[in-house]
Amino acid sequence: MVKHATYVQYRTMINCHLIPSLGHVFVQKLTPQHVQAFYAQKLKEGLKPRSISVIHGILHTALENAVKWSLVSRNVASLVSVPRAEVHEVHPLTSDEAHKLIEAARGHWFEPILILAVTTGMRRGELLGLRWDDVDLKRGMLHVRRTMNKYSGHDVYAGYGVVENDPKTRTSRRRILLPDVAINALKDQHVLQDAARLKAGDKWQGKNLVFADQCGDFLNPQRVVRHFQSLLGKSGLPHMRFHDLRHSAATILLTMGVHPKVVQELLGHSTIAMTMDTYSHLLPSVQRDAVDKMNEAFRFDGQSSESGEGN
Repeated sequence: MVKHATYVQYRTMINCHLIPSLGHVFVQKLTPQHVQAFYAQKLKEGLKPRSISVIHGILHTALENAVKWSLVSRNVASLVSVPRAEVHEVHPLTSDEAHKLIEAARGHWFEPILILAVTTGMRRGELLGLRWDDVDLKRGMLHVRRTMNKYSGHDVYAGYGVVENDPKTRTSRRRILLPDVAINALKDQHVLQDAARLKAGDKWQGKNLVFADQCGDFLNPQRVVRHFQSLLGKSGLPHMRFHDLRHSAATILLTMGVHPKVVQELLGHSTIAMTMDTYSHLLPSVQRDAVDKMNEAFRFDGQSSESGEGN
């Protein structure tokens, strides 16, 4: 968890949470009870378990160094229970539902974002950090080289705003071949953005973003989520997270018989085991299809498609 946190996130967690709550306690006097009560208070204040996990990682690393330097005899952060991050139930779209959602977005500025999300499985931050330099429309591909995050919390060092990071993992930095529908969506987006640039004039930011606001600056991720939820309601589909579009891309491909290794590389998972674990619920139907194909391959002339065991 911690190794993917950004410098801004570290400073925010330290200055806004750790120092105000535990900064008055000498490290030699710090107890597991102090830390456990601190986590409980943060939960009560509404901080998410995932953020508390980041704080825990920072505190654990700091105390581990204190043990190495003989400032304390034990790492008290190892003796507490860390709140578990909530597990979201995955609600992937079927191919028909994806078509229905895209139709609901037809002609809307959100349409190309939606098409890329459901056909490439890119994360929201990867889409909003995408630049035209990363896109090769002639060859029909793009490169995922960065991700964008917006931090709502602030301190005297971090402030508000957007932070660009490297992709989540080494394998998240990847090349994606695009289907025709995505290529056409990007071509349309280029035309629309040229018109927006002319309209904005000197106010245009010139950040070369594929998906930008009316002045060429980063789109607010929450604005993307709001429009996505609005389109779900318009199309009569149940509530789901934007991230479920990533799951939808994988689900559609796997149910069409695409090899899990290809899906792993498309999504940028670090291992194929991660892909298989995430989408293990699809395996029974995929295996059934494989058995049917095997039956077809080894069916001889005159053999019935249905055969029982011999007496």
